[in-house]
Amino acid sequence: MLTAEERHEIDAAVREAPHARAACIDALLVVQRHRGFVGDDALGDLALTLGATVHELESVATFYNLIFRRPVGRHVILLCDSISCWIMGYEAIRDALRHRLGIDFGETTSDGRFTLLTVPCLGACDRAPALMIDEDLHGGVTEEGLAEILERYP
Repeated sequence: MLTAEERHEIDAAVREAPHARAACIDALLVVQRHRGFVGDDALGDLALTLGATVHELESVATFYNLIFRRPVGRHVILLCDSISCWIMGYEAIRDALRHRLGIDFGETTSDGRFTLLTVPCLGACDRAPALMIDEDLHGGVTEEGLAEILERYP
């Protein structure tokens, strides 16, 4: 069941949209912001609110790689795997992250601190290799600088 606060934010997004279903991405992000991810129960509630089907919302939620359909860590690391990042050292950063965190892509550390994901492009080709943690973009990432970056996210 949607909380009153979630419903209020979703209603505001619907008012800004040409029709309720057009607010589906905003509504999914509202739920994710409050719950950390978009669970199956939320899809049903959103479908009723937006006049869409659960299948339609599932299709949107699984298309966008920044809508999480299962629980994630307190901090989500998005490692850019674009060609620019590959050329500038993606593999070394990937391997260092896997080793330091003890997880692979799509996994969360045992303490729930980090989830590691790839993203096709962060739009920071001039700062490759790049990664994003939560809302923070880090460019020119080096193996040596990873520890300092990760320490900023308790």
